[in-house]
Formats: sequence, structure tokens, C-alpha cells
Amino acid sequence: MTRDAISFLGNVDAKTGIVVDPAHELFGQCIAGKVLIFSGGKGSTVGSYVIYQLKKRDLASVAMINIRSEPIVAVGAIISGIPLVDRVTEEILLVLNGTLVEVDADNGWIRTI
Repeated sequence: MTRDAISFLGNVDAKTGIVVDPAHELFGQCIAGKVLIFSGGKGSTVGSYVIYQLKKRDLASVAMINIRSEPIVAVGAIISGIPLVDRVTEEILLVLNGTLVEVDADNGWIRTI
């Protein structure tokens, strides 16, 4: 979980899935295999393809939850088949890292386990 927006082109290494921006709250952490909770995306449209590359390398998040998604993250999730739940309340940012989260993007709900 991070309150910081994520630029998949620049914040995340497409070859490792590790957040490489030292100014980012998730610096040094790998997003692979996790439910990634973040406020939203930012940056270049190439970020959608970085998400796709991460998925192809089995380094992508298993799901993403945004307070307010934007087209870069939405397109990346769509082309990669990654469940995305958008427009959740800011309460989601209170979920502690390591908490198990169930995501049903088809019905637009999430719950902590």
C-alpha cells in the first residue's frame, strides 16, 4: 500500500518488478504477486506497456486497487488481464502492508481477510 502515485515508467523496473525510485514510499519493494494498493497512476502512456511487460514476466501485481485510476493504469490492467478496482474510498490507504486482500474486479468489491 502506498499513498504515492505510481509511474510504471520510471518508478518500477520492468525486468524485476522492484520500485526503483528512491523518493517513492515503496522504494526497494517488489510488486510481483501482490495486491497493489495505490492512489493512482501518473506519467507516460508507455506505463501501460510496462505493466504488460511485468505481466508477461510474471512480475506484475495480482490485482490493483486505486482511489482514482487514470487511463495509463486502466489500459495496462486491461491489456494484461490484471483485476483493477477503482474509485474506492481513501480508507483503503489504511490497509497495512502484508494484509491479505480479496479483490473481485468484476463486481467492484474488495475485502480484507
